[in-house]
Amino acid sequence: MKQASSAIGNVSICFYGAGAMAEAILRGLIEAGLTRADRIIVTNRQNAERLRELHLQYGVVPAIGEQAKQDALRTADIVVLGMKPKDSASALRALAPLLRQEQLIVSAIAGLSIDTIMTLLGGQRAIVRTMPNTSSTIGLGATGISFSSSVSAVQQEMALAMFGAVGIATVVDEPLIEAVNGVSGSGPAYVYYLMEAMISTGVELGLTTEAARELTVQTVRGAAEMVASTGENPEELRRKVTSPGGTTQAAIDTLERYRFQEGMNAAILRCAERAREMGEAIRSEAIES
Repeated sequence: MKQASSAIGNVSICFYGAGAMAEAILRGLIEAGLTRADRIIVTNRQNAERLRELHLQYGVVPAIGEQAKQDALRTADIVVLGMKPKDSASALRALAPLLRQEQLIVSAIAGLSIDTIMTLLGGQRAIVRTMPNTSSTIGLGATGISFSSSVSAVQQEMALAMFGAVGIATVVDEPLIEAVNGVSGSGPAYVYYLMEAMISTGVELGLTTEAARELTVQTVRGAAEMVASTGENPEELRRKVTSPGGTTQAAIDTLERYRFQEGMNAAILRCAERAREMGEAIRSEAIES
């Protein structure tokens, strides 16, 4: 393991919510040598068995029981919010009296704005809003990050280190976080949906399921790596493999007849719109309560 580096190696981190994303981040931090396992505390609403599993696998500290949970939240330097959007308003109101002003709050809750978090916590805070995706679980995540005005340069460095440990982290203005959600937050699902079609049609054409899957996975993997390694635009790479009158041209023409790109555009826009809707619902609940 590399020696802990950057400011994040000297602070304590409490994950409130111990789902797949929390596991991906804590594993990334530990495996990258950015911090020690005993500086990471995990807690959730009631699933103590899940906390024990994380302790056994990674050596992190489980906060089991109400008093242990409150102590962890009070004393941590960084609190990572990983609860479900529908539970966030009530959870944040309950957290408000436990948190200290100087703590860094990192949110991975879809749709939840910095302003709404401040409203629920009762005032100005150092808040990092993030939109990671599920590929973070294998260290290939893409995360959009926005900062409140109270986040210091050192705190920004720590937040970027956290999400850089599980992929890439890109700083964007907060109004663009919904765009990040539409493009990369939900993006893996679009690719999986495409792969489903490629595999099922391959089987329909006579390939075995195993062969269709292997060919599809390698094709998607290779295409992504071509874009990454060559630096060329996907449009240009597509043109290079699309001979006029050839088989690929016939396939692309068919996709255009079915308005493939129009459908993708609409899906991404709808995803971003839905994230805003979810955020507005949480904000309305916060204001009314």
